[in-house]
Amino acid sequence: MNNFELYNPVNYVFGKGQIEKLKDLVPANTKILLAYGGGSIFKNGVYDQVKKALSSQFESNNIVEFGGIEPNPRYETLMKAVKVIRKEKIGFILAIGGGSVIDGVKFISGAVNYEGDAAEILRKRILFKDVSQVIPFGTVLTLPATGSEMNSGAVVTIEETQEKLTLGGSALFPVFSVVDPTVITSLPKRQLQNGVVDAFTHVMEQYLTYPHDAMLQDRIAEGILQTLIEIGPNVVENPSDYKLASNFVWSATMALNGLIQKGVPSDWATHMIGHELTALYEIDHARTLAIIGPNLYKVMFDTKKDKLAQYGKRVWNISGDSTEAIAEKALEKTVDFLHKMGMKTKLSENTENYEKTADFIVNRFEERGWKALGEKQNITPEKVREIVEMSY
Repeated sequence: MNNFELYNPVNYVFGKGQIEKLKDLVPANTKILLAYGGGSIFKNGVYDQVKKALSSQFESNNIVEFGGIEPNPRYETLMKAVKVIRKEKIGFILAIGGGSVIDGVKFISGAVNYEGDAAEILRKRILFKDVSQVIPFGTVLTLPATGSEMNSGAVVTIEETQEKLTLGGSALFPVFSVVDPTVITSLPKRQLQNGVVDAFTHVMEQYLTYPHDAMLQDRIAEGILQTLIEIGPNVVENPSDYKLASNFVWSATMALNGLIQKGVPSDWATHMIGHELTALYEIDHARTLAIIGPNLYKVMFDTKKDKLAQYGKRVWNISGDSTEAIAEKALEKTVDFLHKMGMKTKLSENTENYEKTADFIVNRFEERGWKALGEKQNITPEKVREIVEMSY
C-alpha cells in the first residue's frame, strides 16, 4: 500500500429534514451569500426550506443572494460573485445545488482574496492550503453525483477559451454539507442517470488501474460499484423510494470523498479527456465519461486487463478460462450497464461535428504539456488520439 495522508474535516449532515439544522450550522454574526444555479431550488421547495431555517438567526439584510451559476460553472459568472462578496463584505457562503454550484463556490471561496489574475487559479492549478486565505462555505446538496459536498476539488470552465480546468487544496473543503436524499424526488431522469454514471466512473478512475495490495480500498470500491449497479436503474424510475435514494446519495459521496483513493494508484485520464468534450460540445459531464471510459479501457487493455478481470470476477461474478476473456466480458457488461443507464457511448451519437475532435484535444494537451496520463503515465498523445477516434 502506498503512503498516504487522510484529511477530511467536512461535517456531513445526512438524512430527512436536516436542512432545518442550518440555523445551527451557519456561523452567526456574519453576512452570508446564498449561491445557487437556476430555478430548480424554487420548484422543489429547497430554497424555502433554507430561508426558513436561516430566518431565526439572520436578518434579511445579512443574506445576499447570487443565482445563475451554470452547469459546468463558468469562470466569467463566478467572478461576478467574487465582486459581490468583496463589495458586500461577505463572511460565509452557502452553496445550494449540485456539484456545479458547489464547485463554483469553491472557486469563489479561493478567488476572493487571491492576488493577481484569478484565471491563474485554474491554469496554474493553484492549491489552497491556508484556510485564512479563503471564504468559508457550507453546502446544501440537491443533486448527488460529484462528491463535491465532501471533497476539496472542483472543475470550472473558462468560456472565452473553451477550457475546463481543475482547482483544489485542503482549504477548500466545505465546513459542512447538508444532504437530504428526499430532494432527488423532483429531479429529471436525465440528471439522475448522469448522477449514477458520474459516481460509477469516479470509482472506476480510482479502482480500474492494476492489482496492488490495498485490499480494503478495493473491497470498498467494489461495494460502491455493486451498489450503483443494483440500484441505479431503479432509482431513476423510483426516486421517491427512500431506500434507493439514500443509498444512491451516500454512494455518490463515498465515490469521491477521498477514502478509496488513499494508498492506491489512480487514473483520471477519462475525466481529463471528457472535460474537453464538455468544453467543446456542452455534452453533459457524465455522458462524456460514458463515451471515453470504455474506449480508454479498450485502448489500454494490456495494462488494465488484470484489474479488469478482478473487477469482472468480483463485481459482475464473471468466470472464465483466461484473464483476457474475463476482462473482455467485464468490458461488455460495463457498456451494457451504461446503456441501461440511458447513456449513448459514441461521440457521434452525442454531437454531429466530431471529425476533428481528436486533433483538437491532442493539440490542447500537448500545449499544456500533458504528454503522459494515467496511473502508469503511459497514455500518450497518440493513445489519446486513438481513444477519442474510437468513440466516433
